[in-house]
Amino acid sequence: MSPASMSRALPECWGHRGASSRFPENTLASFEAAIRDGAEGIESDVHVSADNVVLMFHDPALGRTTDSKGQIKERNWYGENGMQHVRTIKEPKQSIPTFAETIELLMRPENLHAKFNVDVKVQNDPDRLFALMHEVISAQPNWETVLAPRILLGLWHPRFLKYAKARLPYCRRSYIGVSTHTARKYFWKDCDAFSVAFAALTTTDGQRFRQECKAAGKKLLVWTVNEPAHMMEAVRWGVDAIITDYTKTWLDLRTSLRTDYDKIGSQYGRFFLWTTLHYYSPVLLAYSRKAQSYLESVAGPFDDCLADVTPVVVETKA
Repeated sequence: MSPASMSRALPECWGHRGASSRFPENTLASFEAAIRDGAEGIESDVHVSADNVVLMFHDPALGRTTDSKGQIKERNWYGENGMQHVRTIKEPKQSIPTFAETIELLMRPENLHAKFNVDVKVQNDPDRLFALMHEVISAQPNWETVLAPRILLGLWHPRFLKYAKARLPYCRRSYIGVSTHTARKYFWKDCDAFSVAFAALTTTDGQRFRQECKAAGKKLLVWTVNEPAHMMEAVRWGVDAIITDYTKTWLDLRTSLRTDYDKIGSQYGRFFLWTTLHYYSPVLLAYSRKAQSYLESVAGPFDDCLADVTPVVVETKA
């Protein structure tokens, strides 16, 4: 093992919607596969049914990934036509897991090491959602020490911050998004971690943001990193966790890097950063504005939340 291999702390592996390259996304089978692969954490999304059941599901509607249709918020979980009977299109067909079932998985003795990044979708009513989540979390034995420290709340919109602090004060908070500007202006003071799209960290400002996080002791997660060359780039950045659909790919690469960092790392170049259109600043800026416009159309203008968020100017050395 080379000296470089021994001295480097390599990023954790967090399964994006579980081991979703091999199993239906956001299912217990996918979550469990990621943990069995060796991932330190799993990432998933939450929505609430009409009868107040918190579900692990990415889209606000069922149609893309299941054999059913309709908006989750308009459908019941229980009953003859309830979503408990819905199954995934992708094989092996799976049911939609509830938040409670996912917590039960994480509370198994063999899974007590696994962290849980909850991606809070902006379509939710935060007060209702976080109250329901608290009911599930606080029902677990020794939850304050065994469970709560492992949960990371991922927030896209600053309106959700005050509800997270009020309803789930024991959970760490993370900004999720595509804009380092938004991360600094609305989330810096109130978040322990920042989960940022890979492309947003490739720019000069992305490099500055990475340095700011390190200086402030903020954890930095990057998503969704599926290509080995991109994984290697994230390693060079010194991020804390790589969120990926391909958990085995990153875990195998990480094992190789621990054996001989210089040799393995040299096999992955950085030329893609200059040959990929969506890594260029004008494209990233347009995408960021589009994303913010969508979030504000659902949950209101960001600036309306400034009464609840203290903007922080992050100073760095020249």
